[in-house]
Amino acid sequence: MAFVAVDGVNLFYEEAGSGHPLLFLHEFGGDARTWEQQVRYFSRRYRCIVTAARGYPPSDVPDDENAYGWQQNIADAVAVLDHLGIARAHVIGLSMGAYIGLQMSLRHADRLSALVAASGGSGAHPPTRDQFISDTLAGAERMLASGAVPADELAHNPSRIQLKDKDPRGWQEFRDQLAEHPATGSAYTFRRVQAARPGLHDFAPGLAASTVPTLLMVGDEDEACLDVNLWLKRTMPMAGLTVFPKAGHLINLEEPARFNAQCADFLIAAEKQQWKARNSV
Repeated sequence: MAFVAVDGVNLFYEEAGSGHPLLFLHEFGGDARTWEQQVRYFSRRYRCIVTAARGYPPSDVPDDENAYGWQQNIADAVAVLDHLGIARAHVIGLSMGAYIGLQMSLRHADRLSALVAASGGSGAHPPTRDQFISDTLAGAERMLASGAVPADELAHNPSRIQLKDKDPRGWQEFRDQLAEHPATGSAYTFRRVQAARPGLHDFAPGLAASTVPTLLMVGDEDEACLDVNLWLKRTMPMAGLTVFPKAGHLINLEEPARFNAQCADFLIAAEKQQWKARNSV
């Protein structure tokens, strides 16, 4: 296994394939393994890099809560690119990973050649933001008190149950992998990343000025993310939006063939400079 050390924390990464670099960033409930169906597909054309965020084995799981943070996650993603000598990469992020990708497009636009932000925006919709923060902090406390991640509860979430309905075997694998996550890493990620990160609306001017080709993706039953992605589409001139019907949060696992095909078409368009800003005339 390969690692890069960032501020004393060893971050896992693995590579497959060759070609233009393509970095995958996972969601809170997932880890490096949840990109397997994408890596098998895209490594035929791209140099795929999959990482595990701090707190997610085989990356280190720091005991110090101060070692976690949304800004740290951004720096970690850039550090992986630096370690591998990659100047610019495509990025595909899901949920927490989508937030990191959007922040990279604001802070490190020169490092991104294209961005897929899938299932992004949990906790960002202004009317429900306070409740999201409260629920997330309470969830962190429960994990620390019990010493375990409530995998059954999280995997049966209204935006994740769609995977079980479509692919029970795939859902069971997701649930079992989620149960392996250490409570410390998940709880501190809940506190310092999910609950502490600013809402995307706070970055409206930067998102409106972004020149990074961006594909937004969301399931139409992912209630926490629907409104935010419509807002992002209206705000970002370089963004396109695809909505997956009868789909929840885990769209890369629920609909892998469609997810892969839509991402591939977008990346090709971006590489050919055919992904243009919206015509405002």
